[in-house]
Amino acid sequence: MPAPKKNLQKEGQATMETKPTYEQAQLHLQVYDLRREARLRQARDWFFRNYRVHSFDDAMRLAAPGTEAGAFSGMVLSYWEQACALLNYGLLHEDLFFETSGEFFGVWEQVKGILPQAREHFANPQFLAHLEKAAQRFEVWQGRRAPGHIAAMRQYMRQTQTETAKAA
Repeated sequence: MPAPKKNLQKEGQATMETKPTYEQAQLHLQVYDLRREARLRQARDWFFRNYRVHSFDDAMRLAAPGTEAGAFSGMVLSYWEQACALLNYGLLHEDLFFETSGEFFGVWEQVKGILPQAREHFANPQFLAHLEKAAQRFEVWQGRRAPGHIAAMRQYMRQTQTETAKAA
């Protein structure tokens, strides 16, 4: 089956001009189905309720390796890194992924501030690179389709973080 045609936009990003292939749709459903696994669902819930860090040291205190929180953090980050790798390699249809999988962007928003420190600590400049690339494209994609949505989402995340902190 031929690869979908890509249209290079002004921003230098590729967008799909075709409908998802059957194979892309099947893989998309498999990626989604993995999110329903009980332990990953628990990890995702923990991540969005608790992952509030301002530095790499904060992240290590909150989710140290060998702890349940560390396992949860690692599960969420590695799941979305893998899903975004499939997207970045063209195995998932970009529009379909962006239309139905916004959670990855929320994860990105939580970790982007500490990424330079994490990459330095792990001596890995590619740490979460697939998540980063997908998030950057998503922001442009969303800006074309729903201007103001990203700003509203960031505001909502700040508000829920404040409310969560007050409740604790």
